[in-house]
Amino acid sequence: MESPEPEAGLSAVVELAEASRSGDRRATARLLSLVERGGALADEVASATQAHVGGAHVVGITGAPGSGKSTITNSLTTLLSEAGQQPAVLAVDPSSPLTGGAILGDRVRMNGASDAGVFIRSMATRGHAGGLALAASGAVRVLDAAGFDPVVIETVGVGQVEVDVTDAADTTIVVVAPGWGDAVQANKAGLLEVADLFVVNKADRPGATDARRDLELMLDLSTVTGRAGFERPSITMTTATEGDGIGELATAVAGHLDLLSQGVELDRRREKRRIAEVRAHLEHLLVGAADEMLASEGLQPVRASESPMMVARRLAGQLLD
Repeated sequence: MESPEPEAGLSAVVELAEASRSGDRRATARLLSLVERGGALADEVASATQAHVGGAHVVGITGAPGSGKSTITNSLTTLLSEAGQQPAVLAVDPSSPLTGGAILGDRVRMNGASDAGVFIRSMATRGHAGGLALAASGAVRVLDAAGFDPVVIETVGVGQVEVDVTDAADTTIVVVAPGWGDAVQANKAGLLEVADLFVVNKADRPGATDARRDLELMLDLSTVTGRAGFERPSITMTTATEGDGIGELATAVAGHLDLLSQGVELDRRREKRRIAEVRAHLEHLLVGAADEMLASEGLQPVRASESPMMVARRLAGQLLD
């Protein structure tokens, strides 16, 4: 089935969604392309899949570049697939701020998972702040509705603002490696706030024990500073290139989902995810409306005597009037 043209409308998208739920991976890939492209057909995909979402455990994997996120994702999803599950991976790559292009090289680093039948999709951030593409939530919905479980989101990295993964996932894994840096700086970057589980990867290298000790210290200090967490994150040591510790990580991920499911926490996190998605799309729509206003010929010219804030307030008044 070819991807529907804009004039095809809802019926063609519904047909693709039904094929996707029946296991047609090409249909799933075409739905993901529509979501990433945006526009009216992306809205139709959201409508066609909404009734079938909510079954997948969404797992976010983030960490500094070079920490081994892709290798861990490859090993973990391969293990899950061989155990009879149907995992899918949404790998989010950074886009060039100049060209908008992205490397999208995750398939090269996840050959094992691909050979094991794991569905892998790369997506560019398109410059969206926070490390996750604006369309990532819609892509997760498509994969969820298609019956994949878990859905693993591998993000571009973690930093001062790159913590959007917490709004997109039920369980967030933060990956660090030996020599990952000062614990205070890591705390400032938001590691404590986003992690449900920690992984110290490359555990066969010197400094791995020190990295674990620094994490334990951070977690101890977090109780002193008053940070309220759902539970103390566990720490798993892995050497993902050899598969060491991946079984323990899979057990930790399953255990975290069980813990979330015992009370209202899982529902609370998923409601938070829905609100974050609404907010992201609302911001996108408002930015688009503002750009149209700035480009319109009838707009009152920006006066040099006005500060940028005064101009923004004046235009906001017109936009929201």
